[in-house]
Amino acid sequence: MVSAELARTAVGVIGNVIALILFLSPVPTFIQIVKKGTVEQFSPVPYLATFVNCLIWALYGLPMVHPHSILVITINGAGIVIETVYLLLFLIYSTRNKRIKVVLIILAELVFVGVLALLVMTLAHTTKVRSNIVGSIAIVGNIMMYAAPLSVMKLVITTKSVEYMPFFLSLFSLLNGVSWTIYALIRFDPYIVIPNGLGSLLGILQLILYATFYKSTQRQSAERKIAGEMGLAEMGQSAGPSKRSNVVRDEQP
Repeated sequence: MVSAELARTAVGVIGNVIALILFLSPVPTFIQIVKKGTVEQFSPVPYLATFVNCLIWALYGLPMVHPHSILVITINGAGIVIETVYLLLFLIYSTRNKRIKVVLIILAELVFVGVLALLVMTLAHTTKVRSNIVGSIAIVGNIMMYAAPLSVMKLVITTKSVEYMPFFLSLFSLLNGVSWTIYALIRFDPYIVIPNGLGSLLGILQLILYATFYKSTQRQSAERKIAGEMGLAEMGQSAGPSKRSNVVRDEQP
């Protein structure tokens, strides 16, 4: 019979793989941003929230804070690196005002986690107390990460378009929440169960929105394409008479 600890480790490894895919799921979005040379209406909020969330969970997983949590450290360490790349690309292709805001938020997040780590290591003297403090804050960070797409969900409802809510990001947010909820239930850890349970619910809501507005998004995209083609045709027609008149003038003695 498989032991609970072995099952927990197996689910944790699966959770690492799914979370890594979740972290990498915005890659097509950033390829699009690089090609267009602009972030358009894409929001930096999900990436800022995920960045600070990974910082806090990496702190939580340290042996001197919450022992036997190596799988928590590995995936959040990878997440920090990946989100850093995304934020750098966002800074490169943003407008000046948006760039300043993003930089200030990143600095605030780094200062916050640094101060938290310093206080926890110096003032709390047992791993239980440290786990309780960092774990409580990590719940808030994780909920922020999962709730960050709420602003995008509002945009989806307003515009009736899922263009700026990447499907794979929503899908793997759901799978990530489910896997880590199971992981935390095998050896009960409320600090992981609560935010990931809520994350699973938010992931379901995002997929429902995607299914609801997918057809209207395709229709809007087709209408824009037709409008663009008509605009080019009109430009060509208006340029035609001008060229003909130039030819006539050139032929006149």
